[in-house]
Order: sequence, then structure tokens, then C-alpha cells
Amino acid sequence: MSDSIVIIPSYNEKENIEKIIRAVFSLEKSFDILVIDDGSPDGTANIVKNLQNEFASRLFLIERAGKLGLGTAYIAGFKWALQRDYGYIFEMDADFSHNPADLPRLYKACFDEGADVAIGSRYVSGVNVVNWPIHRVLMSYFASVYVRIISGMNIKDTTAGFKCYRRKVLETLDLDKIRFKGYAFQIEMKFSAYIRHFQLKEVPIIFINRVEGVSKMSSGIFGEALWGVIQLKLESLFKKYNVEE
Repeated sequence: MSDSIVIIPSYNEKENIEKIIRAVFSLEKSFDILVIDDGSPDGTANIVKNLQNEFASRLFLIERAGKLGLGTAYIAGFKWALQRDYGYIFEMDADFSHNPADLPRLYKACFDEGADVAIGSRYVSGVNVVNWPIHRVLMSYFASVYVRIISGMNIKDTTAGFKCYRRKVLETLDLDKIRFKGYAFQIEMKFSAYIRHFQLKEVPIIFINRVEGVSKMSSGIFGEALWGVIQLKLESLFKKYNVEE
């Protein structure tokens, strides 16, 4: 068993799921994978099950009854990982917008460089986004600027979804109280770690828009993020937190 688990939520990712799994398992650094499938009607889960015959000790699957939200998928994955001995727990998309070859760099930021949360950042060294329409780039970039101003986090890519957590971060957070399910989930997780004085470190990556399959992004989840960060900041002013020892 590896010390690291990569959690990959999936919904209708039959074009990508086998490729992304094989790409992760081909890395020199060993990673296990947990796929959280939300009842994909295209047979994504069946592809994973077939691959489990080949990767029995490294590939795991949780099947859920329907689209329950990105945030709840990751929370389910975090709880599963914490019931086992993983020291480093990753979030990654199934569609190759996050390059599996960057996983060892995120791991190194935590294992060797002292970060508690390593963030695969699109904006820490300019704007490193490929194949996104310009309106989408601008919306994402300025959403991150807005979140940074409101929250006080010195993070350039506050909405990034490619991350590595040290185990102690997820053990410290009350995962049952993470409320947001969509885009704002990524902000809430970073902010929850930040206000508990965990060390967040951005690792520059190149984000490439999916080539195969259909994007699950919508304008509504941007709205959740814009209002959610105000709510998170206001609540933080009046609450006491279990701070990392």
C-alpha cells in the first residue's frame, strides 16, 4: 500500500477514466487511487471495476446513487482515506485538466518542503490555462482575486481543485461541517485550513481544458463561490477554531 491516495470524482467519464488511472499508475512514485462515481449512466464505474482485476491492491471504487455534488464526493473520499493509513490525500479531476505527472511535485511540496496543503496553481506564475475560452479564464482568474481579497488568504489560485493534503489537516477539520458542494467547496477547504494556521503552498501547474467528455461547470457554481466566501469570512470573525498544534 502506498502512503498516498488520489481521489478522483467521476460522472460520465468513460472517455477518460481508464486513461487517467493508467497514467497515475505509470508514475515512478507509487499512488493508490479511489474513484468516487456518482451513478454515471455511461458505465464509468464498470470500467473501473474491470480495471480492479488488474490493479486489485491499488484501485478502489465508491459508487453513489446519483449526482450528489463534488464536495460531498471528496468528503466521502477523505473519510474513506482516513479510515486507512494514508499520510497524503490528493484531489484530482478525471479529465486530464490536471496532469498526473504533477502529482509527485505536489507530494514533494508536502513531504519534503513542509507544506500541509499543496495547491496545483494555475495563477501563481502568470496565467497557465490552455484551451479555455477567454471569458472562462477571466471569470476564474478574477474569482480568485475576489476570494483572496475577501478571505485574506495569500493564495493566487483560491478555487484550484488539484491538491495534496497532509493527513493531519483532514483529521483536524470537522468534515461534517463543510457545507458547500460545488465550486465553493474548494475555497472552503483552503480557508478552513488557512484559519487553523496550516501551511498552504502553491505549486505552479499548467491547466489544460478537457479534450474528451463534457464539462460539468456552470455559472451557478460561480455564484455559490462569490456569496459563499463572504459567509465564510464573516463566520470566521465570530468563531473559535481548533487550531493546528
